[in-house]
Amino acid sequence: MNVQQNLLSIFCDTRKHTLQICAPLEIEDYVVQPIVDVSPPKWHLGHTTWFFEEFLLDPYLPNYKRFHEQFAYVFNSYYESIGKRVVRTDRGNLSRPSVKKVHEYREYVTHHMIQLIEHHWDESWKDVLEIGIHHEKQHQELLLTDIKYILGNNPLLPVYDPAFKEDHLSTVQEWIDIPDGIYEIGHSDHSFCYDNELPRHRVFLEPYRISNQLVTNDEWIDFINDGGYSNALLWHTEGWDWVQKNSINAPMYWFKKDGSWFHYQLSGSQPIHPKAVVTHISYYEAFAFAQWKGLRLPTEFEWEAAQSKFKWGKRWEWTESAYLPYPNYSKPDGALGEYNGKFMVNQKVLRGSSIATASNHARPSYRNFFHPPLRWQFTGLRLAQSI
Repeated sequence: MNVQQNLLSIFCDTRKHTLQICAPLEIEDYVVQPIVDVSPPKWHLGHTTWFFEEFLLDPYLPNYKRFHEQFAYVFNSYYESIGKRVVRTDRGNLSRPSVKKVHEYREYVTHHMIQLIEHHWDESWKDVLEIGIHHEKQHQELLLTDIKYILGNNPLLPVYDPAFKEDHLSTVQEWIDIPDGIYEIGHSDHSFCYDNELPRHRVFLEPYRISNQLVTNDEWIDFINDGGYSNALLWHTEGWDWVQKNSINAPMYWFKKDGSWFHYQLSGSQPIHPKAVVTHISYYEAFAFAQWKGLRLPTEFEWEAAQSKFKWGKRWEWTESAYLPYPNYSKPDGALGEYNGKFMVNQKVLRGSSIATASNHARPSYRNFFHPPLRWQFTGLRLAQSI
């Protein structure tokens, strides 16, 4: 299979999988936006479709006619250089276009994308196609976590999929010693990566230890029982203000019933499994827990240097690194330069991937990033210590 055929196959599979994620939803679920960070599923379907129309069909398919002239305004996310857009907080106010019309939009664009790839193939836009596919895979993960937030904040706590498995059980915890030295960081081959994973460069690391396991629920319950959420000395000032303002006393989705801890999962409400890894925690909480243990979070460079020595991929792991450009980083030209570079401020890097990450989308150099208080993603933590 050549590059053209391979990307066509991946494109079609990706488009189908996005619809499969939405299949268990009721029509009313498609339009809910409970908080600014959670977009309605209908918007995700439209936005991932708009990306292909905006960056591939409109410039490269001869005589292409846009499905609807105002959909660029409705489904543009943050691309300032392209034009005006619906304010992020207003995505849940869009009763129109209807879910049916958005599905028609997807079918229309998918059909024309297949025509573009099959009959007008050009290596000059291959990289944009790859970005579009991986962009949709990112939104597949966001769809799952946004759906979980929508359903998990419904008083009925409805089941999304009774077979969806979230718990990942920890095994025996061990410390891995990493010697000091110079390490290569960043994407290392010719496969796809985002611009923020480049350029590959060297860093010097002091000696450290890193845990082979993620922190578990029973460890977190010990943190709660020892007053971790009420001890100001464990927290950054911003984190402590966040705890006080929002009355935070446990990870997201946790609640007590008859004196025992439960949490909402996509399979419905479940008892907390003590040996499952903790999830849905903010950077603030991860930092405070590490302080309570007398340890720390690894930097993203320590994580990448050690990642081949432990298993990862079940939770996005908070690191102690600010999201900043690598040495000699340069944003791509044009609108696609807005994809990553302009967000390199006031955010923390997460490494690894999660149970919601799309297939063939995770890699050791992947740099996810979120603001410190956010925790609706499948986030966890791995501890480290200097030696």
